[in-house]
Amino acid sequence: MKLTSPQKEQYSKDLLSAAEAQRFAQVISFAPVVFQVARLMKKFGLFTALRDADNGLSLDELSEKSKLSKYAAQVLLESSLTTGTVLLKDEKFFLSKTGWFLLTDEMASVNMDFNHDVNYAGLFHLEEALLNSKPEGLKVFGNWPTIYEGLSSLPEEVKKSWFGFDHFYSDNSFRDALKIVFEKPVSTLLDVGGNTGKWALECVAYSPDVNVTIMDLPQQIQMMYKNISDKPGAERIHDFAANLLNPETVFPETFDAIWMSQFLDCFSEEEVFSILSRVKKAMTSESSLYIMETFWDRQRYETASFCLAQTSLYFTAMANGNSKMYHSDDMIRLIDQAGLQVETIHDNLGLGHSLVKCKCK
Repeated sequence: MKLTSPQKEQYSKDLLSAAEAQRFAQVISFAPVVFQVARLMKKFGLFTALRDADNGLSLDELSEKSKLSKYAAQVLLESSLTTGTVLLKDEKFFLSKTGWFLLTDEMASVNMDFNHDVNYAGLFHLEEALLNSKPEGLKVFGNWPTIYEGLSSLPEEVKKSWFGFDHFYSDNSFRDALKIVFEKPVSTLLDVGGNTGKWALECVAYSPDVNVTIMDLPQQIQMMYKNISDKPGAERIHDFAANLLNPETVFPETFDAIWMSQFLDCFSEEEVFSILSRVKKAMTSESSLYIMETFWDRQRYETASFCLAQTSLYFTAMANGNSKMYHSDDMIRLIDQAGLQVETIHDNLGLGHSLVKCKCK
């Protein structure tokens, strides 16, 4: 496994002193408590109250503003103080830099909602998932083989956080990706794993000449049509319902471009190879395959690599039990084994996506 800067600088040597490492070990040990306290400090308005108070607030003032008992406010504030999300000076509490980011950073909010609503209860079953290669945590919501079959049936708050997480990262990359995909005329595009149809809508808005076909599970196709209903260009969006995990599923042919965004990370290496091999059979020498993924090794900032590596465990415990956020070398190897070759890689699209353009060998 190769590391590049800044990952190499961060992950190849021990950067903490012994005392710092010991403290961090305790932070990890109490991580579920730390997470829930930070979430509730935000939910109950304590972070907001501190942000808006230039001279700080006392325990009694925070209790009153949050409508929490003095006891409830105190245990949350004392935990937050020792975690580092608030500060205490002259009997007054103040918001720290970390608390400010938890309150105002959209990425932190999206990640927190995703982890609380989608992952938190299910991660209790991570050990089983690792041993059984099945999403054992998914049973907290229902008895589906993967989360994708059950996505339309998840509780509304869970569904909202799942799609909020998914769309936050992909949507920020679409504008850059459109310019690359439509560098040359594209009249037909196959959107594999098109989900709610957001990318398809972007495509028909960007190009008046393109027709997009979304290939996805029947349940997802139904959700897609509900989402695109009455939207401009919806008449140029079509469907091809299929179970992509079935090795007998054949990809439709004669598409100028084939698009996969945040899709292949939903499958194991064996399944990725199977999918890419079948895609290759549907391609001609003129076709282009575009794979957009957040590879953890190709991130501009180390914090992004951290977030992606942790997201892999969502796939383990909740999604399917056998996929992950890939290292780019692993994906390139699978592309090659499937009879395709990488033509170009565009990095740093949006919040950290890479767009891999592939052709037949």
